[in-house]
Amino acid sequence: MRNNRFFNLFLAACMALCCVTLFFGCGTGSPQTPSPVERTLIHEPEFGGIYITATIDDFNALGFEYGDSVDVVFSNGYEAKDLPYYNGYYVQTGEPLLVAYPGYDYIKACINNGADLWEVAGVSENDTATVTLAERGKYLDIQQARDLSYRDEREEFPSDEVFANFRAIRVSGLKENIVYRSASPCDNQHCRASYTDALMQQAGVRYIINLADNEEKIAGYLEREDFASPYFVTLYETGNVLPLAMNMNLTSDSFREKVVRGMTAIARNDGPFLVHCTEGKDRTGFFCMLLEAFAGADYDEIVRDYMITYENYYGITQEKEPAKWAIIVKDVLDPMIAGMLGDSGADLREADLAAGAEAFLRSAGMTEEDLTLLGERLKQS
Repeated sequence: MRNNRFFNLFLAACMALCCVTLFFGCGTGSPQTPSPVERTLIHEPEFGGIYITATIDDFNALGFEYGDSVDVVFSNGYEAKDLPYYNGYYVQTGEPLLVAYPGYDYIKACINNGADLWEVAGVSENDTATVTLAERGKYLDIQQARDLSYRDEREEFPSDEVFANFRAIRVSGLKENIVYRSASPCDNQHCRASYTDALMQQAGVRYIINLADNEEKIAGYLEREDFASPYFVTLYETGNVLPLAMNMNLTSDSFREKVVRGMTAIARNDGPFLVHCTEGKDRTGFFCMLLEAFAGADYDEIVRDYMITYENYYGITQEKEPAKWAIIVKDVLDPMIAGMLGDSGADLREADLAAGAEAFLRSAGMTEEDLTLLGERLKQS
């Protein structure tokens, strides 16, 4: 009887070990290699990329993990090998990745702040993509260092201003309370629109530079049941909203032309002005950096204003998380400033940022008359 009991315990232990091995894969402690995934494609033209029609949850449930290296092969023969798979845009400007950004319907293959991968790959909606694991955890260190997420519940934030990422830009040379920046006052996907709307009304905003949307998208927001931004409607219906629908391809003619349209609108209209995209982070970050440099701000002031966004959304400050703070400045903001200057190797602390901003706007097509008007509108006398 005693021997049978020991035998049964031994057998149960062996069965449990087999189950663990089957689940985690040969005793390595990591999941088994997922099978290749083939899906249809959808063009994502706003930032320029390719939705591969697997939802983020479904794709991860198959065994892919953030920080993995993957190969993406399209049915037309185009291959994108060794792409990092992240839940954010954690690569340098111009580098490709597979991204599962929170809120996206599907995973997306793209080039960060660069050319439209749809056009680069030459694909159509008749094509498919096959995603295969290339190496488990190859980019896990970067994923863990850059992993950022935020909540969309107001009670998680200390104030309406922080929740809406709403603030006046305060840098050397810029008139006080002339330009504000924020999350969207019309796109409520992150539950911030009504808060931004109330704050910009309190601030007396008279003109909006909307970097994210076109007329069609705005019309869609206005029809939603959760739309609650009456002040935005007032400005929109009186022609005081400029929808630019910008991407983040800093080198493209379209991007530069739309930046000039936004700056020209500021030059020719009365403020205060609000600049926003969806979150008020990247497109807003570039536009405001350029505006700040034009007004006479130095590098440290531009960094300080830009990084308030990361404090508002993620609680990241130079004091609390110096390593992550420094990585974001180096990998996200510095390439924007270098892109404005047209010199990837420039010493950003020593560069003449004001001259660089003017040169950028001239080369993108802004007239001397409008540059003069922009200076009169924005700069302290």
